[in-house]
Amino acid sequence: MQPRNMSMSGVVDLAAVKAAGEAKVKAEQARAESARQGGPAAVPPSSLVIDVDEAGFESDVLQRSAEVPVVIDFWAEWCEPCKQLGPLLERLAREYNGRFVLAKVDVDANQMLMQQFGIQGIPAVFAVVAGQALPLFQGAAPEAQIRETLDQLIQVGEERFGLTGIAVDQDAAGPDAAAQAPEAPAGPYDSLLEAAAQALDANDFAGAAQAYRNVLSDDPANSEAKLGLAQAELLARVQKMDPQQVRKDAAENPGDAQAQIAAADLDLVGGHVEDAFGRLVETVRRTFGDDRDRVRVRLLELFEVIGPDDPRVGAARTALARVLF
Repeated sequence: MQPRNMSMSGVVDLAAVKAAGEAKVKAEQARAESARQGGPAAVPPSSLVIDVDEAGFESDVLQRSAEVPVVIDFWAEWCEPCKQLGPLLERLAREYNGRFVLAKVDVDANQMLMQQFGIQGIPAVFAVVAGQALPLFQGAAPEAQIRETLDQLIQVGEERFGLTGIAVDQDAAGPDAAAQAPEAPAGPYDSLLEAAAQALDANDFAGAAQAYRNVLSDDPANSEAKLGLAQAELLARVQKMDPQQVRKDAAENPGDAQAQIAAADLDLVGGHVEDAFGRLVETVRRTFGDDRDRVRVRLLELFEVIGPDDPRVGAARTALARVLF
């Protein structure tokens, strides 16, 4: 997930943004010009999800990325996973309310864009931030993982390039917007959450995890269930470990992703939160490809165990963003 300065001859020209420093200057210049002209106008919610082709890529993606991160969804009508991922990304784009814009690219109609991004399979999701292309993930990832990735992307946009998103004019949504809004999740879930907590206390980690999943199937944003599920899954993993062997493997194999993941689980259960986070951030830095992604996902899971408001999570998120981007 390192930034790419992509040469896209014949489609778009990224020669002017060869480095993040140059991209930052361009983003700052674009914002200054916008401010000189009175500031950017608020956009309607419909502008948060756009269809993009090769002809419009320069203006719709590259230029816009000087104001807001642009997430690109490469899809095709025949792709079944795309039919699951696409609506999820569209819903998140509206939910994030201007923190990023979703650009949808039909690969059948835009073969050159697909080739220039080096896409081997779809769905594939990239981002462009101040002219910098960043590969995010390929395939239909879980919603929780996608949210974490988007949060990191937005954080990088803010910290490195000062991109704070675009204003959205909710009044422009139209009179039918309220009728189209998703229904509030059913509830309450007190009995299910209580049953899950009792299962945890009884060391029935599988039963606890299932109870939390039952809540999340109806209410994916339920923070108590997300925290409980992360804890139950962590305790289930650690229960099967030989701590001495895990520590030995991690010490002898600092570049082994799975060995470091297992040791980080033990660190966290033992109360060594910063050690767990630091171990995995360092392993992300050392690894590549599937190993790197596996470590990153485990780190995000451990964030859920501690909770998003803990300052140690915030510090680790920043460290992870520096390593990834």
